[in-house]
Amino acid sequence: MLSTIADYTRITSNMGKSMTQVATEPDVSRDTDYFLSHIGNVKTIDDFLGDYRLYSYAMKAYGLSDMTYAKAFMRKVLTEGVTDKDAFANKLSDSRYRDFATAFNFAANGANATSTTAATTGTATQYVTQTMEEQAGDQNEGLRLALYFTRKASTITNAYQVLADKALTQVVQTALGWSPTVSSGDIDAQASMITKNINLTDFQDPTKVTKFVQRFAAMYDATQAQSDSSTNPALALITGASTSSAGLDTNMLTTLQNIKFNR
Repeated sequence: MLSTIADYTRITSNMGKSMTQVATEPDVSRDTDYFLSHIGNVKTIDDFLGDYRLYSYAMKAYGLSDMTYAKAFMRKVLTEGVTDKDAFANKLSDSRYRDFATAFNFAANGANATSTTAATTGTATQYVTQTMEEQAGDQNEGLRLALYFTRKASTITNAYQVLADKALTQVVQTALGWSPTVSSGDIDAQASMITKNINLTDFQDPTKVTKFVQRFAAMYDATQAQSDSSTNPALALITGASTSSAGLDTNMLTTLQNIKFNR
């Protein structure tokens, strides 16, 4: 019943060990060794896009695997860089493109773009993190969302950043007990709902982030369990309906009650 909470705690309680386990897997280790030993040879955007193994590794590292095919699009991202506020990457609502163009900043650094820490070991760390989250998602999508939110939380400064990212939106909606249908409403109204219910500065505090993610994990598990019950345990928690709590496992109910969301 509490698989998301248990697995999240297991992984995050010793993140260094969890990352090392993934990094030393044969496929991950082999791809990372290739990337680190060859990325320094890349001097131009053409070089980068021309080496599929390097390029696809970097794209996965920044969560952009589904856009690997779009080389013309990514060329524009890389060519314009991030210095100019009107640069292509800066106009996109998805911050992953800005992160990618910042790490591989050919526009500002030219032939030295691939020798920076961000382009080398920083990208390798991102790749291992992405792989860990993907593997978690293969077993439990809630766990992947929890890990992703933990990683991104400190970058959230306004509600629109949450709404621009489907995964962040799902975590927030689930943690607050909102139906996904909320997303069909006016974007400004959704942003207002978030700011009224969450003090976004709390996401700069790792302890408060962990508390919020634990809340999400408990609600996610409760919601997933509803298919085995005639009642909705998450709804029972939100409404405080005493007649609905009878169908909840005692440990689950205790966990949900203990994880208070602190504004």
